[in-house]
This record gives sequence, C-alpha cells and structure tokens, in this order.
Amino acid sequence: MEGRFELPALARLDAEEQELALSFLKAGGSLKELARRYGVSYPTVRNRLDALIERLNRLAAGGPKRKE
Repeated sequence: MEGRFELPALARLDAEEQELALSFLKAGGSLKELARRYGVSYPTVRNRLDALIERLNRLAAGGPKRKE
C-alpha cells in the first residue's frame, strides 16, 4: 500500500499522554484508582485527564499539536 496517511489521534500523543490514557483504561475509568496508582490527589488526576481530553479533541479536529 502506498500513500500518505495520518496517524490516529491516540497514536499522535506523546509517550506520557499515551501512558495516562492506557493507565486510565486499565483502572476501569476510575479516577480514584488512577490517583492511587500515580500517588497523586484526585484533583491532580482530574486535571491531567482534562488536559488529555482537550489535547485529543484538538488532534481529532486537526488543530495544533500543543497549545502555545
């Protein structure tokens, strides 16, 4: 197969963002469990997840990679 293909939004996340997404799924979507695994507070996890969601929305919409 030949051509130019764009990677899906999840594949365009950096390693840290991909790890957070994977950890979230492994925790069954439980922010409380995710906070326990990372050793941080629930609000910290919530903020990180909100930032990840915002980034995925920008990537899916074809926007810039990072908010400047």
